[in-house]
Amino acid sequence: MRALLVGAGGMGQGWAKNLTQHPDVDLSGWVDIRPDAAAAAAVANELTVPFTGDDLARALAEVRPDFLVDVTSPEAHHDVTIAALNAGVPVLGEKPMASTMDEARRMVTASDRSGKLYMVSQSRRYNRQLSAYRELIRNRLGRVGILNADFYIGAHFGGFRDAMPSPLVLDMAIHTFDEARFITGLDPVAVYAEEFNPVWSWYQGDAAATAMFEMENQVRFTYRGSWCAEGCHTSWDADWRTVGEFGTAIWEENDMPFAQIVVNSGGFFSETEEVMAAVEPGREGIEGSLDEFLAALRSGNMPNGECHDNIKSLAMVFAVIASSSAKRRVAISEVL
Repeated sequence: MRALLVGAGGMGQGWAKNLTQHPDVDLSGWVDIRPDAAAAAAVANELTVPFTGDDLARALAEVRPDFLVDVTSPEAHHDVTIAALNAGVPVLGEKPMASTMDEARRMVTASDRSGKLYMVSQSRRYNRQLSAYRELIRNRLGRVGILNADFYIGAHFGGFRDAMPSPLVLDMAIHTFDEARFITGLDPVAVYAEEFNPVWSWYQGDAAATAMFEMENQVRFTYRGSWCAEGCHTSWDADWRTVGEFGTAIWEENDMPFAQIVVNSGGFFSETEEVMAAVEPGREGIEGSLDEFLAALRSGNMPNGECHDNIKSLAMVFAVIASSSAKRRVAISEVL
């Protein structure tokens, strides 16, 4: 299948390698808004790409791709995705779907109108430990009531993230919010949240946040995070605690997920046994995203990250921003 890649930054170059290493894909075109950036990236990565340039419309016409991979900045996702869908080309895009909910809704409409798949690469859904953690919860905890995630990393990116108004929530927390939906199988109902920026932060926008989500079935999901937390970093997937009627499951610092399950409820503390998660083999990260996208193109099945579903994760992001700004509880329906 002929792939057209848009974006030649660091992540774009990672996707170029991912595409060229897949046996069912030919990287047939690569474009970037910066003149000669795609060609230079191809040379730097020792890749032979038939078409490179800075004109997306020309690339769509000349490459005639079977699909497009959008690895541009969030502000560019809307225009790139809609141009591809309007040309009848399915899209696999990096997260977040868009920089506003209005843009995201237009992108979903474009997918409907074209009849072509638009999938957002929520690559952390393909973490094998995350999948094992989810299965442990579903098989052993019974009804879930509490889900907590802590994310504390001091990330010195430079570039566009340093100038974003909500760098943690918009660019990174969507991974954790989406993982909460993946783990529980539940959608968000409402949130009360606060964004803030510690005095030492090197970000212009708020780089820290706390949020309490009400999910379906009266489940509560609490998020605490900072992107300017120096030292004692959590996992990039956050550190998790899930509490259910039969016990508690933990996943921290990329260690193996485990649970303590009640075996005898007599006494002041219930007697528990420790159960380790079973991790199944599989391709992770953007490799997993690409595999599922290609499988969906072939089968017509609904993949993880399909735009009609992924917009719910994006709505969690903008509900947090709205709640923090208004200093009140915000229903997800208000932004969705």
